[in-house]
Amino acid sequence: MSEFAEVLDSLRRVRGINPFFALDVGRPDDTWLPGTALLTGPALKTTIDAIAVRYRAEEPRVAASLFFLSYTARLLSPLTAVHKPIDVRPENLWWRHDPANGLSVRIDEPRLGPPAVQALEPVVAAIQAVTPVARGLLWGNAMSNIAGALKMVVRARMLTAEEARERGEQLMSAPPFEGAGEFVSFPGEVGFVRRSCCLYYRVAAGGKCGDCPLVK
Repeated sequence: MSEFAEVLDSLRRVRGINPFFALDVGRPDDTWLPGTALLTGPALKTTIDAIAVRYRAEEPRVAASLFFLSYTARLLSPLTAVHKPIDVRPENLWWRHDPANGLSVRIDEPRLGPPAVQALEPVVAAIQAVTPVARGLLWGNAMSNIAGALKMVVRARMLTAEEARERGEQLMSAPPFEGAGEFVSFPGEVGFVRRSCCLYYRVAAGGKCGDCPLVK
């Protein structure tokens, strides 16, 4: 099987888990921006500002956190399920944001690439360049999405809970996920408590997430 076909087949097999696992492929219409627009130009800051307005977030770092939480959910959910290094570098992505439907992301070419951490690092740097937000918080968002994806993969019976926890703990054995949280045992389930907070509780009508360290 060619790399092209392998990636397409892998994405097809997981897209039915839930909408976050549906990563589309191919060049879209002109309402989408190239992924490189995340790294240069005004699009990233404009989008973070729009999220701040949408959620009535008074602190720019809160909107930046919500952007990266959404961005990584749409990329790391399918990548966690397929367990392959699909190329999600900005140069192989398209994205758009609108107030009604939020953030959408798709890949340009179905191909393998570097590890997801390497692909996400330039976006982390770009967010920090336009918004004062902690690096550990952003990577905590990414790890939270991986843990959530592992939970869904277990429910889809693609992994056992033990296999999923082992995979998550292996990720957290090295930067940037080292110390990002802790997997907790539930029979047949994946539980996770993160060390940082995504700050969603600081938006109007917001609250604390299920893996939030502030939940007592």
